[in-house]
Amino acid sequence: MFDNLLNLVEQFGYWGLLFLMFLENIFPPIPSELIMPLGGFLAAQGKMDPILVVLVGTLGSVLGGLPWYYLGRFFGYDRVMALSERFGFIMTMDPPDVDMAFTWFSRHGRKAVFLGRLIPAIRTLISVPAGMARMGMPLFLTLTTLGSLVWTTVLTAAGYVLENHYDKVEAWVDPVSKIVVYGCIALYVGRMSWRLLRGKRG
Repeated sequence: MFDNLLNLVEQFGYWGLLFLMFLENIFPPIPSELIMPLGGFLAAQGKMDPILVVLVGTLGSVLGGLPWYYLGRFFGYDRVMALSERFGFIMTMDPPDVDMAFTWFSRHGRKAVFLGRLIPAIRTLISVPAGMARMGMPLFLTLTTLGSLVWTTVLTAAGYVLENHYDKVEAWVDPVSKIVVYGCIALYVGRMSWRLLRGKRG
């Protein structure tokens, strides 16, 4: 799995990295914890520029957060909850997920957008309550960009360091990446099946 993703990023370069990071925020089939280290790994080999890797990864992450922001802004809390109740299996966002993100935002205020980008369980969803609260776009973009920049920098640096020891860790990186990816897919399919079954019973 690791080699397949590596080949994908090598083939499409920065555009592939941008697309994967955007997709990771919309529907996370492959988490950023696997995507960005690939860029760092290729940068350590001289195949990509580490600064561009960070900037492109950050851009993809920010762009991926915008649809969720506008969802919260235009629909509001009640409608988002209704959408997540009805289409949560497609949105990968159930009502408890919305409540968790909204509670986090209410507790931490504006800094929740920045801090939320550093927490895997929150980073995608935190854009929704920011939109609900009608946070100004310049502030939202600033906080989201800063948080994403820190996150992608750390992951890229990890991949850069990993290059020198790749022969020692390849044996466990590949199985772990497979578990994460297949686990995400299984979770998504399971949630979809459960909701469809519950809808038929209802």
